[in-house]
Amino acid sequence: MAERKPIESWLTDMDGVLIHEGVPIPGADAFIRKLRDRERPFLVLTNNSIYTARDLHARLYRMGLDVPVENIWTSALATARFLDDQRPGGTAYVIGEAGLTTALHDIGYVLTDHDPDYVVLGETRTYSFEALTKAIRLINGGARFICTNPDETGPSTEGPLPATGSVAALITKATGRDPYFAGKPNPLMMRTGLNAIGAHSETSAMIGDRMDTDVLAGLEAGMETFLVLTGLTSPGDVDRYPFRPSSVVDSIADLVDRV
Repeated sequence: MAERKPIESWLTDMDGVLIHEGVPIPGADAFIRKLRDRERPFLVLTNNSIYTARDLHARLYRMGLDVPVENIWTSALATARFLDDQRPGGTAYVIGEAGLTTALHDIGYVLTDHDPDYVVLGETRTYSFEALTKAIRLINGGARFICTNPDETGPSTEGPLPATGSVAALITKATGRDPYFAGKPNPLMMRTGLNAIGAHSETSAMIGDRMDTDVLAGLEAGMETFLVLTGLTSPGDVDRYPFRPSSVVDSIADLVDRV
């Protein structure tokens, strides 16, 4: 295997890597602090489209993690960037929260249920039957189907919750139309994130707790990949996949000295 260049930029998932159920994972504060002290380009990525980057900055800051707004990249922002490139000034019917609607407003999209260019499905804790029915009818009527991320479940203090990917499967079953997923593992999310911080894949690393999104996204974008065991993946899960991370570590604390 060819020797990789030294890591100059870091991308890291949020849930399961930096925090777990609203509590910082030991070592996360030291990792972020060292990135900032050494002025390393970095991004905290999340497939969760509920919150704006400003919301997430405030939530992380309350937990003791000082991540600037410009260093947060969400699947909602990646979705908006994709739509702005594909059809500038378009229209969309949106199922989601402020993180998604704000991102679309910021690129000049009009949110409407009247003959929209796109149906955009994001994360919410209050999926309604009425909204899903309207989405299905609009897609059957010709709207293109976009989804922020393919995650089938999400974490909560009570246990896993059905997430965007599960709801997208319902809509696909009803319409026969598969969505385009803008978030991880789509390497588009990684490349637009790298571009946002002026980084290059050959000198960047991705840290995540999921093989099917974080590691796969980093791998397909050409980055070095680190799997941490503080989230959804156990050591025994790794061999079930046809691809491997560059390294498996116990937690983010093991990577502080690599910065």
